[in-house]
Formats: sequence, C-alpha cells, structure tokens
Amino acid sequence: MSLPPGFLDELRNRVSISQVVGRKVLWDPRKSNQGKGDMWAPCPFHQEKSASFHVDDRNGYYYCFGCHAKGDALKFIQETENVGFMEAVEILAREAGMPMPARDPQAAQKADRRSELAAVMEEAVRWFRLQLQTGAGQAARDYLAGRKLGQAAQDRFELGYSPDNRQALFHALTGKGIAPDLIVDAGLCARPEGGGEPYDRFRGRIIYPIRDARGRCISLGGRAMDPNARAKYLNGPETELFDKGRSLYNHGPAREACGKGQPLIVCEGYMDVIALVEAGFGGAVAPLGTAVTEDQLRMMWRVHPEPVIALDGDTAGTRAALRVIDLALPLLEAGQGLRFAVLPAGQDPDDLLKSGGAAAMTKVIEGARPMVDLLWQRETEGKVFDSPERKAGLDKSLRAAIKRIADPSIRSHYGDEIKRLREALFGTAPRGGDGFRSDGFRTEGFRSEGFRGEGFGKSGGKAPRAANTTGAARKPQGKPWQQVQVLPQASTRLSALAGSEEGVTEYLGEAMVLAIFVAQPALVMTFESQLETLHLTHRDHQDLRQLLLRLAHQPGRLNREEIEEAAPEEVETLMSLPHVRIAPAVRLAEDPETGRLGLAEAMAKLDAYRIARSEIEHAMRDMEALVDEGVTWRLSQAARAIERAHKGPEAESRQSVKASNGLELDKEELDLSRELFSKIDFSRGGKPRK
Repeated sequence: MSLPPGFLDELRNRVSISQVVGRKVLWDPRKSNQGKGDMWAPCPFHQEKSASFHVDDRNGYYYCFGCHAKGDALKFIQETENVGFMEAVEILAREAGMPMPARDPQAAQKADRRSELAAVMEEAVRWFRLQLQTGAGQAARDYLAGRKLGQAAQDRFELGYSPDNRQALFHALTGKGIAPDLIVDAGLCARPEGGGEPYDRFRGRIIYPIRDARGRCISLGGRAMDPNARAKYLNGPETELFDKGRSLYNHGPAREACGKGQPLIVCEGYMDVIALVEAGFGGAVAPLGTAVTEDQLRMMWRVHPEPVIALDGDTAGTRAALRVIDLALPLLEAGQGLRFAVLPAGQDPDDLLKSGGAAAMTKVIEGARPMVDLLWQRETEGKVFDSPERKAGLDKSLRAAIKRIADPSIRSHYGDEIKRLREALFGTAPRGGDGFRSDGFRTEGFRSEGFRGEGFGKSGGKAPRAANTTGAARKPQGKPWQQVQVLPQASTRLSALAGSEEGVTEYLGEAMVLAIFVAQPALVMTFESQLETLHLTHRDHQDLRQLLLRLAHQPGRLNREEIEEAAPEEVETLMSLPHVRIAPAVRLAEDPETGRLGLAEAMAKLDAYRIARSEIEHAMRDMEALVDEGVTWRLSQAARAIERAHKGPEAESRQSVKASNGLELDKEELDLSRELFSKIDFSRGGKPRK
C-alpha cells in the first residue's frame, strides 16, 4: 500500500519522537533538557546503566552511542515491537489520531464496520471484568486463586466472568444504546432459531479476551465453571473481526517479547500461555481451539524464525505435534524452521511450571529437538525392521515425506540427516568417515532424490570409490585422520552467500536490483509498484526496500546520501559486491536511461531465473514418474527463458543468424566481425590490407 505524499511528515509532526520513546525508557533528568527536546536515557536495545541513548525531538531521530542503534519514531516502533513498516505506521497513526488512508470507499466502509464491532467487544470486556468482582463471580475468583493467578495476572489478561443468565450481557449492552445487530455480529449473542430476542453465547464461564496483533479485542474464550458442561472451553464464532485459523492468543505481547530476544513458545491453551508469561516467558502464544493452521504457522514465522512447539506430554499432544510436521514440511525455508519441546508425560506447561518452576521449563525449551528428529521418531517408533521389505517400507515413507519439502537445499540436508539416522539404526554406519564398513563393502546410503546428502550445490555427495582390480571393493589408501576437511571461516558461514547455488544466484539478483535503486534513487518513484511487490528473500534486502519506499514520500529525502546515512552497513555491503561495482547502471549513476534499462534488465533476469527454476523443479519431479516430450519441452523452455533474460531486454529486437552447426549468432555482431576480418590481410601476418 502506497501512502499519499505528506502523510508521514504530518504523522511525525503530530507525535514527537520523545513521546514514542518515552513509553519504553526512563529519562535521565540530569542529562535531559526537555525544553530543548534533548533527551537522554539508558538504551532499550542493549543492557547498560549509563544514559548513552540520545533522542533529539527537533530532528526526530534517536542514536545510541553504545550500540549505534539509530532511526526515527517509526524505526523505533519497528525495532521495539517487532512489527513491519506499515504496521508501525498504523500504530503511530492511532496514537496521533490520524486515520490510515483507505484503498477505496468500500474498504473504508468495511474498516468503519470493524471499528464499530471492536468498540462493542471492548464494552463487553469491561462488563465481564466487573462481573468477576461481584458476588456472582465468587466461584470464578476462587478457581483463579486455586490456579495461582493473582490480581496482577488477572488485570494483565483482562479476565472476566459471565453470569449464568440467558440475557444478562444482551440487556447490559442494549441498555447502553448498542444495536442488537452489532451485538450479534460481534459474536457475543446468538438469535434463537424460533425467533425472539438474542441470547448470550457465554454463560457461567470465566472469560478470556482474545486480541489481535494490533491490540483490538476480536473475540472471547470462555471456560465453563460447571464440570458437566458440554464444552469445557468455548470460543466465539467466526465474525468480520475474528478468524480463528488466522489468530493467536497473546499475539501482540508475544511479538514484542520476541523482538527483545525471547523465544516464541507455542502451547495449547489460555492457561498455559498465562502461566508461561507470568513465569517470565513473554513470547507464549496458543492457537484458538483448532490444530495449528498454515496461516498461523506463517504468522509465527513472522514473529520468530524458529518457534518452539511445546504441546502437552500426552498422546494427544504428540499427535498434534506430528500434524504440525506435515503442515510445515512444504513451507520450510532456509533459516525458518520449528523445534519441539518434549514435556514430561502427562504434563502441560502450566503443570511443569507448578512442579519445577521456571528453571524446569527453561531446561525443556533449551532441549527442544529439531523437526527432523520428530519425523524420524514418527516413522520408526514401536516398529521392527527385521526384513528387507520392512526396511524398504521405511525408506518409501521417508522419501515421500522429504519430497514434500520445496526448498532443495533443506531437502538435501534432511536427506543427509535421515541417512545418518538410518545407518545408525541398521548398524551400517561408516567407520572413520571414509564411506566403507569394516567388512569392506561400501555403504551407499540412499541414492534417490532427497537422500543423496549433496549438501550445498554440487559439493558433498558420495565418497569416491576406491580402485578395484580384484573384483571386490577395498578400502581407499590413507588414514581417516589424514583426510582434510576444509571448513568455511566464521565470517563466511554467516554470510548470505554461504548457501546453496540457487540461493547465491537469487541473492545476487536481488542485490543488483536494489543497488541500482540506491545509485539512482529517482527510479524508485518510477518503479514504485514493482519495488513494493518484489519478492525479497534476504532480511537486509527487505529492510532496505522499506527504507527506499519510506524516503520516497518524504520531499528532499530520496537521495543517495540520505539512504547511506540511514543504512550505512547495508548500503556498503550491497555496493561492495563485485558484480554490482562493474554494472553500468551503478557506475554511470548520472545517466538515467542507463539506469532505467539496467533496472529493467536486472528485474527481468531475476524473474526469469525464479520462473525457470520453479519450472525445472516441477519437470524434474515429473521425470521421476514418466519422461515424455512434454517434460523435456518444459526444461528447454526454462533454459531459453534464462538465456533470454541474460541477453537483456534490448536483445529481443535484434536479428539472429543460425550457423551450420546450429549455433545462434547475433546478426549485428556477426556483420561487425566480418567487416573487421575483411580489413585484415592474413597473408602479410595479420597486417591491414592496403
């Protein structure tokens, strides 16, 4: 979504940066000068006691002389609350009392409707909280006290109580002038099938407000006080505000906690979340009465790259964890995975915290297992593999699971780990890492797709077979400890280029596009929509894109100096890449036409590469089942797409000539070559003709 010109400037003028930062820090009265807008405090981004964090109200920026964190009010909200740029704009706009620009009249009308429903929900939350303090709420208060929930915890999570009365809430809200239709549409009441006044959905229950990432109350959860109730826990129905498959309990506070370095812990219910938060694990969330959905999984990854699934240590909890594995496998990306905390049998997080305290929970979280371990456990636990047929059945099920992983690099690493576990299970682990068993027979491992253990690109793979002159395999020469393994240096391992060949190509393509925008910032406004929708895989690239779009709507700010000042490390890394330094669109920054053509070419190459790679992967999967002319045609078209992209957009209009050997040549280049050769007299040693 593009913001209208001047919107961000008006937003910053309405809310001072010291007002935004002041919610997170304590100002040092000795160093601060409030009259001049010159404020100092201990830095919220790193642990310190001295006031080295400086906020300048006049210029609207903050800077830490300790950790060198810097930015404006929006950047501060992004960093401290772990949100994206547009979400930070929305947060600041709400504080300033400025409405966000609507895309169209229908969108504005929908937003107004949702605001009305959210206001009704807030009235209901206030009413339920009051009921908890009445005589009718005594049993609910006793229950919460028995669960060790003090008043502070009840206030933090805004717990309430719904009396066991058919229309108590309905009459309370209509008495405040709220229309019955709004009460029903918010999910608080339901209409009887036979007609008549709506009745309360929640009766005789402890109420847990459910809020979205922005803090709006979107629904309610209720725990029955009657042990014989048909449903122990009840969530509100799907409404314009609430989609249970796209919501997480405690989403907003957990996102902020994870932004400060805490792990994201996914548990089953409200009380587990509350117990974890009260014990100091602020990044706790729970799905809302359903198994984890794909949308919820993507929401979790936006909060933290490696959520910890901490489900109950019983059979149902194990089954839920295994369902998450099947859901997550096709969605895995480099640096984005899951870990599983195995709780003691029969205990949930709340039970564990009561019996062992925060230390016991910390130990479980730190010992969380990677997803591949749970996948292996699912396929092998309780089974006997005492025949070739059973072993083959295991191989088949594992291959089927791993083939669902879309990312080729992750699929390869899963193959490596499964191969290692398989060798350990069947007693065929190689000795000394040389690829041979003690009896001289070679350990081939899995040869099929996904089990080759190829590592990154074309490296890794199988150990070389020793020379065989007697018809039997024999061990290679040399000692295992004499074999040298070259490991990348620490700086290389952390680099974005220390990935698969595909990842490197994609990273360099993205870098070229962004480098041209940095070298020629005027292109941002011309290609704004393409830049907004461009898929970027690297976090630094995503941050730089946000910076460019933000500066584009600030008059006089979109220039290279401002970009380098706002993101010096990112720009330096980008511009130091060899292929970027030699690019004409970057070197000739004063030539807009070169920049425009170079940018169009860079984007075309990146798109062509991604489309071709996807087509090749699909074709390769099809080839496993049946090789036909259609598959080979798709592969040839993918190769041609990459070739056309590398020729550039200008090459589309050029004529070509096909030589007798089938090689395709550019006609203009061929004519120039012929003209040059016609001027050379080879009989005189290559001298020019007279």
